[in-house]
Amino acid sequence: MTAHDARLHAFRTDLADIRLKGEVAADRFVSGRPARIATSVVDLRRTPRPDSGIDTQFLSGDDVLVFDEADGWAWVQGERDGYVGYVLVEELKPREAVATHIVSAPRTFVYPGPDLRFPRSGHLSMGSTVAVAGTAETSGTHYAVLPSGETIIAGHLRPIGEHATDFVSIAETFLGTPYLWGGASGFGIDCSGLVQLSMRMAGRDVLRDTDMQVASLGELLNIDADYSGLRRGDLVFWKGHVAIMTDSEMMIHANGHTMTVALEGLKDAVARIGYLYGGPTAFRRP
Repeated sequence: MTAHDARLHAFRTDLADIRLKGEVAADRFVSGRPARIATSVVDLRRTPRPDSGIDTQFLSGDDVLVFDEADGWAWVQGERDGYVGYVLVEELKPREAVATHIVSAPRTFVYPGPDLRFPRSGHLSMGSTVAVAGTAETSGTHYAVLPSGETIIAGHLRPIGEHATDFVSIAETFLGTPYLWGGASGFGIDCSGLVQLSMRMAGRDVLRDTDMQVASLGELLNIDADYSGLRRGDLVFWKGHVAIMTDSEMMIHANGHTMTVALEGLKDAVARIGYLYGGPTAFRRP
């Protein structure tokens, strides 16, 4: 048997993903049942309890595999980043219409029809995917029409496969967004969630947590004591934290100090963070 990270591999002593047969010990192996996230933002929990910690979040339209259901909870694995955990069964739906567009604004509203004066019927984060069935225009405002008849502002969507050219520019659109431990959406986000979502919108799916990102993203940089040589898009890692350089001196990060996504000078952050957590552990160029 080989070691597997339980965050990225679905296995318990009683049940495991059939793809892990021969690699992990379990009483029973099953194939995951395809499903899709049905609500705006879904918390993925470590255990099937409402007071369990949030490890990450799935967004509306994300595809998952369901390995088990019990007491209203589903044990699932996200197909985009492989993260494993528990969601409420009611937050899932069958996979039906193929997604055609992705939300490209940090946040957007869903309306019951093509009129921005209608009371909103929902809200979606950047990274959510939808199937667009048609278009409509009311008083010069263009709407994408969903199969349900609901609408989204057309300018807040982009076709699947159309990517931003600069993931840092995406991260900058989240300035002021509240910090949320485990958050991965435009309604609340943490440091590695900001990296993951920003890079996804630029066409690159990456792993979720800081330890995964520091082990897998790009090339390791040899940076000297005055931090020269860094450029826009480089990642700075501390133990349990990551920031994105916006230029050679400034960085953007979701952080517990301001409890927002904020800009901060790298040297200022090093001095502030070092008091409690030590200095940077790695610099990487994705």
